[in-house]
Amino acid sequence: MAKVAIEMVKKSGVDLDKLLKLLVKNASAELTTYYYYTILRANLIGLEGEGIKEIAETARIEDRNHFEALMPRIYELGGSLPNCMKEFHDMSACPPANLPKNPQSAKEILKVLVAAERCAVQGYTEICDMTAGKDHRTYDLTLAILNEEIEHESWFSEFLGEGPSGHFLRRGETSPFVGKFLK
Repeated sequence: MAKVAIEMVKKSGVDLDKLLKLLVKNASAELTTYYYYTILRANLIGLEGEGIKEIAETARIEDRNHFEALMPRIYELGGSLPNCMKEFHDMSACPPANLPKNPQSAKEILKVLVAAERCAVQGYTEICDMTAGKDHRTYDLTLAILNEEIEHESWFSEFLGEGPSGHFLRRGETSPFVGKFLK
């Protein structure tokens, strides 16, 4: 743990216990979403599903990267991840992104994907609001994740016909915002 970092976060007025709880819950959401997106992506088949598969894969990999980037910050601030995976899964900030009743429907899978991304956007916005101007490292990290989650939501919502987002699929690069935290 980083003792001075902990001291500075507390001194800035951030409720460290609440922050750690949110970071762990969001780390859980990222890892469980990575798992559920693996299943959702495998079910994106046929002409309609194949067009979405690459975008779902990018979001899946980036969610894993989000987990990998959050974990060190949790430990730096004196927190930890649960020893039990089931306990970790069940504390997720977002509900499971389970297959829809009709797993052959790409549109139904898209609804699950966009709901998961919208939950993530809400979670990271809360952490950014809590840490803005107070805990610069956590803010920078969660803002980077938030930027990627907003792009994921935009990609999936476009496929649902909710309107253009102006965002484009990244070719050959994943986690352009979060990448600096993975080095």
